[in-house]
Amino acid sequence: MGAADSADYGLLSPAWAGTRVAELTGDRQLLQALLDVELEWVRVLASAGLADPEAPAAVAAVSDASRYDAASLAERAQGGGNPVIPLLADLRAQARESSPKAAAAIHRGATSQDIMDTALMLLARRALDTIIADADRAAAALGATARRHAATLCVARTLTQHSLPSTFGLRAAQWLHGVGSAAQGLRTAAGNLQLQWGGASGTLAALTLAAGSAAQTGSAAQPGDGAQAGSGAPLTAFDLTARLAHGLGLADPVAPWQTNRLPVTALGAALQDFTAAAGKVANDVLLLSRPEIGEVSEPRAAGRGGSSAMPQKQNPVLSVLIRSAALAAPGYGMQLNAAAAAADDERPSGSWHVEWQALRSLLRLAGGAAAKLAELAEGLQVSTDALARNLESAGPLVVSEKIMAVAAPLLDDGVPGRGKEIIADTVARSLSSGEPFEELLRAAVPPEVLSDTELKSILDPAEYLGEATALIERITAAYPGKPSA
Repeated sequence: MGAADSADYGLLSPAWAGTRVAELTGDRQLLQALLDVELEWVRVLASAGLADPEAPAAVAAVSDASRYDAASLAERAQGGGNPVIPLLADLRAQARESSPKAAAAIHRGATSQDIMDTALMLLARRALDTIIADADRAAAALGATARRHAATLCVARTLTQHSLPSTFGLRAAQWLHGVGSAAQGLRTAAGNLQLQWGGASGTLAALTLAAGSAAQTGSAAQPGDGAQAGSGAPLTAFDLTARLAHGLGLADPVAPWQTNRLPVTALGAALQDFTAAAGKVANDVLLLSRPEIGEVSEPRAAGRGGSSAMPQKQNPVLSVLIRSAALAAPGYGMQLNAAAAAADDERPSGSWHVEWQALRSLLRLAGGAAAKLAELAEGLQVSTDALARNLESAGPLVVSEKIMAVAAPLLDDGVPGRGKEIIADTVARSLSSGEPFEELLRAAVPPEVLSDTELKSILDPAEYLGEATALIERITAAYPGKPSA
């Protein structure tokens, strides 16, 4: 079986197959991230006088992922339990051809977990840029829909049944509330992606020794070349790792987190939150696009949504795939949390390894959901006719809560609760007999208690929307999003 036979193109994962995030998290990109971390570390060492000044250029020349056989690396990774070990051997071999000193500088003071953890954070940062951009597109589109339909009446549903009158604008705003909040969580997660660098057992011992030896021989950086400003003192291990974090665009942690896996679980939680928020939108669209409801429909695209056996169908495929991502994500999140809980000693045995694929899967699922949600939100079709029809089918009972609050007390006649009994009996009679509720209510509530005008006002769903308009304004202001360029 060749390398292509074992590649994962996403045939069983249409939620993310073919997306930009799938590309950014592929094996070739992971390999590039590993190489980028090794190269940046050589640059840090050289700037501090701990490596030959020519080493970065020599290593950069052999740090293109296309120079390495990913399938061979994956097979050889079984020998040491991770792909960094065989990659390091190949990287050093290629660098040695032009510069033995550069080869010697590679990976100095580091360990394979430093490279692997940091590369995954780098991979996540690059993927999150795309995920957040798509989430912002979705937020902007949902906000526009919310404002456009702020006064479009519809019937709200609770536990699948008609409940109270609402507006479609508020429904879209609530979708935005979830998506916008989750996007903010992704931004926070992106800003908190941390360098992981501790050496063989998290003590930075080898790096501290190297820095100390360089200082004794006078090869450490001098002021202006990386030493602490104005002190003349050589850089410490912490100064070097801070430089590495800065060079990679990652946060500089308080300490190594080799067995404290909360940076990973925090990222996983943010990705799960987003897929959950996207899933909520998809769930509603799937329900509302049923032919018997027909309140919304997905944007049409050539070749999408058709049935192999039933050509009349237009399936809501975007929502189906978003929902599948939302349902799959928690399983991978559970793997991350289980791995964190099982971390042992100064380098986790097995639990660390199970994180890698789970984290990449979460990135891919969130990326797929974000791209499809943006397309769905930007092209969502809203049927105002269906919204009006379904609200009308709910009948005047849709404002029964208001009737109980306004009319019932007027019928108590000195007996607390009597009015509620009268209204409840009227509702029950209408439901059982099919008699028009308005007529039964008019008979139960004398005109001297409520005039025809007042009764009509009570039964008008447009006059029982609470703070719907204000809620739309508050939500859309909180999460403006960014439309497509």
